[in-house]
Amino acid sequence: MSRSTDPPNEATMDDLYDQLETLAETVDDPEERTEVRRTMRLADRLSHNGMVSRVITEFTGKDKAEAFVGSVVLGLPLLVEDGVLEIGAFLAATPVFFVVNLVLAATLVVGILYVADFRDVQIHNPYFGVVPRRPVWVLGIAFATATVMMTLWGRIVWDEPWINLCQVSVVFTGMAIGGSLGDIIPGED
Repeated sequence: MSRSTDPPNEATMDDLYDQLETLAETVDDPEERTEVRRTMRLADRLSHNGMVSRVITEFTGKDKAEAFVGSVVLGLPLLVEDGVLEIGAFLAATPVFFVVNLVLAATLVVGILYVADFRDVQIHNPYFGVVPRRPVWVLGIAFATATVMMTLWGRIVWDEPWINLCQVSVVFTGMAIGGSLGDIIPGED
């Protein structure tokens, strides 16, 4: 049996199937041939249920919906918590901490998406050639969701815009974490 000269990270399911078919043709024992066929069926099932392909390359409408659901799931408990309003007021009184909070949220999202290794998330077609689309959308969805839900539920009335923005930023931080997890954990079809 000849081996492929392709690096292991470029191997595909087709390469695996080709090697298994070659193996099935070369084995003499019927039991071994049956075992190879079982392995081929197992590889086929794994490739169709997403266990083999852990690479995420595109950012689709489905991913945006998953980010929204993740934001809501993790953010709902924060929406009803009064401590969020107090923390937001504190951030409004100390603007440097407000900025640190925003940087923390962005760093956590990027860390979850690209560093934590839940999935192999690749950057494709970044904005301006450098800004990855996935974190921009996850952060934007989380911020919009936090703003709309806090306004809709009467948690803020925008009578003090700076304080209200800081209060939204607290919920946004939690929703951004939830959005990034919601986006990547289900994977891609």
